Amino acid sequence: MKIRTATIADIDAIAKVESLCFPQAEAATREQIAERVKAYGNHFWLMLDEGKLIAFVDGMVTDEADLTDEMYEKADMHNEQGQWQMIFGVNTIPEYRRNGYAGELIKRAIADAKEQGRKGLVLTCKDKLVRYYAKFGFENEGVSESEHGNVVWNQMRLEF
Repeated sequence: MKIRTATIADIDAIAKVESLCFPQAEAATREQIAERVKAYGNHFWLMLDEGKLIAFVDGMVTDEADLTDEMYEKADMHNEQGQWQMIFGVNTIPEYRRNGYAGELIKRAIADAKEQGRKGLVLTCKDKLVRYYAKFGFENEGVSESEHGNVVWNQMRLEF
């Protein structure tokens, strides 16, 4: 398995994986993914199996301490010098799940954020994933103000 960051050439593959991993109301559109890759492709961690995209983690960097719904819509809010690495999605295609690939990508995102001198990482997740992210050091801060996809989200933070 190879891990690398995203380029414009990866947009269609990323959009396909996103559509396999999230319900339509929660999934980013191809257009949103294209804007994100253009703005912060170096904050997309892609895992490939012999050239096939099987998993990815992505998110912008910002000085905002909390992840807001506006961030999903506005890739131009990315600030490469920002203090917080946001995680918008942890995606693994169904046939590759339960093999630790997402965990490898999360660890890579954490290591890169630490190396880049960030304060930490922030993500939101559904109740069933709180314990999963806690294994990586994320602490649950409670229910987020996010209404993304009309779902209840918990905000989790890993502070260095």
